[in-house]
Amino acid sequence: MAQSPFQQVPDDMALKIETFSSLKGGNSFFKAVTHPEAATQAAALIRRLSEARSVAIYDPLGFATGFAAVRDLSAVRIAGVYVQAVTDLGQERLGHATKPVTALAGSAADLVFVTAFDAERLTQQIAHLVPAGAEVVSLDELRLEQSLITNPRNYLDPLNFATNFAFFRDRDGSHSRVVTANYWSNYGAKETALALTLFDADGQVLARWREALPPGQSAVVIDSRRVRARFGLPAFEGQLFIHAVGGAGHDVVKYALDTFEEDGPSLSCTHDANAWPADFYAGLPAPRADERVVLWVQNSLPIAIPPGGIALNLMGDAHIVPFPEEVAPFATVPLDVASLLPEARWPQQIEIAAGKYVVRPRYEVIRGPRTRIAHPNVERTDLKPDPKIAELGPWLGKGFILPAPILPPAQWSSLLLPTPMALSQAALPIQATAYDPAGRALGTKRFGRLARRESVELALDELVADATALPWGHVELTYDFAAGTDVDGWLHALFRYENRASGHAAETSFGAHVFNTVLTYKDEPQSYAGRPPGLSTRLFLRLGAEPLDTLCHLVYPASTPWHPLSETDLTLLDATGREVARRRVQIPCGGSLFWRYHETFTAEERAAAGTDAYIVVRDTTCRLFGYHGLAGTDGRFSLDHMFGF
Repeated sequence: MAQSPFQQVPDDMALKIETFSSLKGGNSFFKAVTHPEAATQAAALIRRLSEARSVAIYDPLGFATGFAAVRDLSAVRIAGVYVQAVTDLGQERLGHATKPVTALAGSAADLVFVTAFDAERLTQQIAHLVPAGAEVVSLDELRLEQSLITNPRNYLDPLNFATNFAFFRDRDGSHSRVVTANYWSNYGAKETALALTLFDADGQVLARWREALPPGQSAVVIDSRRVRARFGLPAFEGQLFIHAVGGAGHDVVKYALDTFEEDGPSLSCTHDANAWPADFYAGLPAPRADERVVLWVQNSLPIAIPPGGIALNLMGDAHIVPFPEEVAPFATVPLDVASLLPEARWPQQIEIAAGKYVVRPRYEVIRGPRTRIAHPNVERTDLKPDPKIAELGPWLGKGFILPAPILPPAQWSSLLLPTPMALSQAALPIQATAYDPAGRALGTKRFGRLARRESVELALDELVADATALPWGHVELTYDFAAGTDVDGWLHALFRYENRASGHAAETSFGAHVFNTVLTYKDEPQSYAGRPPGLSTRLFLRLGAEPLDTLCHLVYPASTPWHPLSETDLTLLDATGREVARRRVQIPCGGSLFWRYHETFTAEERAAAGTDAYIVVRDTTCRLFGYHGLAGTDGRFSLDHMFGF
């Protein structure tokens, strides 16, 4: 596990398998060997290996260590590990120094294990080297059934493992709703389906089913109430595993997740979980004096998380406190932050040493009868300060921008908390500037060079001379190069909002990007698909069921001056993807727009759209950044950033 001067985490607590690379993306091998539907095949393979007298492992692609990290090979009698590349000779793998595969014949093994998928060609190449009478097996023994495979010709094609997990609950009047659209159809997919597995809190399978997606850009809604009724289930609190089959263009399952009470005061929204477990997460807020913060530890793997496999520490503090409980495979366990860090108080923030056991987790803030759910973010282990970023001003203007709403101040307070999000971030030289709807700057707060352990909140009202006169606005967190140049582009913050009358709160967090410039720097401005720059918008806006209204706050951030006005279409679609109505709005460059579904579309249009309708926010002229939420008449509301496709 990567470490910083601020982290003291035992290396043996983290899994030694690559799950994601900032250069290569998600690791399909990891998903292939941990897929829940491969459990039976994996058990049979391990049993076969364990029964052999002596096993020689041929590891031409370097998968053996990763496989052993997530599947127990302790009972396997390994004779040696053999490799193909001369440059791999002498490496330690599974307790053995690697040997050339040309020495395989002398191993005296009675079973050769080829740690590769699509292994036929690799196996044929060494057929003459296999010891006489030895059996040969490969990771192809783990292959999923054909109905779960999108591209059978390349098993590790990322599209074969378009999967994700969702926190899923239906108990005590609290429900969950996963909402997305068949965006794969935009990329030519014809017959897409979701293979779904529901795990309870103990990691046991409650239900498995398959949902074929209608053709076109149809809505996809998975409601915990419907699932519970369909399968006659007891109350549950666990996770939903989602596998998209037959997709195209995107190997990530994106979704919005609403958690709500039909008769209670709680309402939350968050989004997809980042499908690849990470070593660290950060941005978990400490509780206020009248709050509890519960981190939901959702094991994403077919092996148990050992005691101490998950740990917490205050940001910038080397003292790390392990979670002493074991977490069963695919189980969901609540971790009360106060049980490990009893003195932690807002605005302090907490790092999670996750050891690659969990995808991006959820946390729940409990205050009186109200709860809200949000997520921390992946804390990068591979970043170093990039001095070139401070020199990009002549070409990229503001450079990296983290935009967030200032909700209508008469109704809501808005708050910002910068959150370090890389192990190498010793300090954050940053500033925050508030803007009115037209993009006029209202005020700036210079934080200086915030040390890693400093948690400094900013009430955004402080940036505005007369906040009550502002209809809405937005804030941009940017680097302040006068305070320091040791930056890396991975700038994050938590944004918290509170209804001034009801006290209901919501929060969200995200990271900075370069926006709306044709010049590029590395992978910025980020593109939904393909090469940068990404200079258009396609955002998904799920709609709440009556009587809830839907909120949307669109920001037009620009690192350099771009088109003066956006040309943004808000297209209302019914559940089949049929267009019902459309509105064109224009947002000034550098400004924002706050709008509500019930005010923008008529009652007749909303009725025609029906249940499970949604909106696509589309603009071919600029990249917008969006936030969405739901609002009730009793002051409860939710807010999170939107996803694009």
